Amino acid sequence: MLHQLSWKVGGQQGEGIESTGEIFSMAMNRLGYFLYGYRHFSSRIKGGHTNNKITVRPTEVRAIADDLDILVAFDQETIDVNYKELTPSSIILADAKFDPKNPEDCVAPLYAVPFTEIAAELGTSLMKNMVAIGATAALLNLDESVFQSVVNEIFGRKGEEVVAKNIEAIERGRQAISEQIGDRVGTWEIAPADGKRRMFMIGNDAAALGALAAGSRFMAAYPITPASEIMEYMIKKLPLVGGAVIQTEDEIAAATMAIGANYGGVRAFTASAGPGLSLMMEAIGLSGMTEQPLVIFDTQRGGPSTGLPTKQEQSDLMAMLYGTHGEIPKVVIAPSTMEEAFYDTIQAFNIAEELQIPVIVMTDLQLSLGKQSVDPFDYSKIEIRRGKIVEAVEDEETKDYFKRYENTEDGVSPRVLPGTKGGIHHVTGVEHDETGKPSEATGNRRTQMDKRMRKLQHVRFENPVYVNAPHEDADVLLVGFNSTRGALEEVQEKLNSEGVKVNHAHIKLIHPFPAEEMIAQMDKAKKVIVVENNATGQLANIMKMNIGGHAKTKSILKYDGTPFLPRELTNLVKEEI
Repeated sequence: MLHQLSWKVGGQQGEGIESTGEIFSMAMNRLGYFLYGYRHFSSRIKGGHTNNKITVRPTEVRAIADDLDILVAFDQETIDVNYKELTPSSIILADAKFDPKNPEDCVAPLYAVPFTEIAAELGTSLMKNMVAIGATAALLNLDESVFQSVVNEIFGRKGEEVVAKNIEAIERGRQAISEQIGDRVGTWEIAPADGKRRMFMIGNDAAALGALAAGSRFMAAYPITPASEIMEYMIKKLPLVGGAVIQTEDEIAAATMAIGANYGGVRAFTASAGPGLSLMMEAIGLSGMTEQPLVIFDTQRGGPSTGLPTKQEQSDLMAMLYGTHGEIPKVVIAPSTMEEAFYDTIQAFNIAEELQIPVIVMTDLQLSLGKQSVDPFDYSKIEIRRGKIVEAVEDEETKDYFKRYENTEDGVSPRVLPGTKGGIHHVTGVEHDETGKPSEATGNRRTQMDKRMRKLQHVRFENPVYVNAPHEDADVLLVGFNSTRGALEEVQEKLNSEGVKVNHAHIKLIHPFPAEEMIAQMDKAKKVIVVENNATGQLANIMKMNIGGHAKTKSILKYDGTPFLPRELTNLVKEEI
């Protein structure tokens, strides 16, 4: 009986690969298993190889598995691309239609199963994915009834006959593979799960739900991979709570429209990826200068230019911190789990309004599109803080302009919403005085710059660094951000079991940098290894800029478009120790 199962389905985009993985995942999730899914796909609408690899455990999992137990192949390319992940105890289930061939050096057996033929006999070849699900069920010793509720949910609106046909396809798939493998049925059965119901969601959905829970009621955005699911989620959900989504003509319009909505008093945001973030830079500066709240999601992907639109990378870090011309206060947050994507998004909206600044929530493709089991969120933890919004202005009968940019001790000025009596003031992107009127006076410039920059001394962000540090005198401290957390956790567990003393710090607040927290962890370790998906060690360089540690800090970098795998990363860390 397995403690962990790694299952992958592959084929050409557009032939039901995603739905096959979704059906399998939904069933395993409802049995109470923890899942982590990562989808490889081409940057095209249809065609090109795609696969969906899903790791299943009775315990929590946040990383892609190194090996592969079951490969379901709908074309030869799936076998050729993925067979090296297989072990002698693995198995390939391939559609007999394409006359599958097993590579000479493949260590796993291949079984040709007539997925398409069986589906066609039942009325449509489109049901070949359900036949494959049935074959998988046999390998795992799962009764087809496990998939009954999933089939009802997906196909119920199409009528009882369609539901019955899909259930029959599952049973036929079970019979077809059972006849071939005989007593090996059930070989890949997984240890029982706790049966607890959990959500199974991608990071984009967790972030979007966080925006809803934070009280956001407007989103302006332009579609781009891997951020589009945030907009798609909000298109479905925002109207239910009186909100709206506008698809703009470009990212410049999206950012400025979100600024305008925030100016009007509505919690608003936008979401994009690297190319869109580049276009938003001037608007981010406008948010900083006019002191209007703005939340931006940047879902990093491979760059530069169009780069690798559907591949993993973490190379926007410096751009987020220093991409704008001139200097403004901004906050950059980097969640690393589904839970953090939800709760940190709420913190982002609070910080944006409390300090009247732009806040960037940085994710990466693996976190944005990777799908993971997560316990239901605790809505009692949510606190909405709107900062210094002034509902009534004293001496409103006077003719003086409102001091919207008043020089305050904490740098945060009183904020009025349009229509507030006595709140009239000027808003401009040029330097201005306390009432917003343009001013290039040197004294005023220093005063306003100092006032704005003081805001960063008052950032309220809970738990800026996730720390798992069991050793006061560690051999190594592993450091990362965003989606590398799962792989780093497995590396830490593995090396600690081998007698290497390993601590782990995952940075969630990139700017302003949590220097005190990181210095405390670095002081405990002989060596610091920073793990990131880029070519120049951007996080390591930011650490060195803020806290030094040049002599003991090393980098492990990966920038080929694929995420770190636990065994791969373990070996790389061993080389550096």
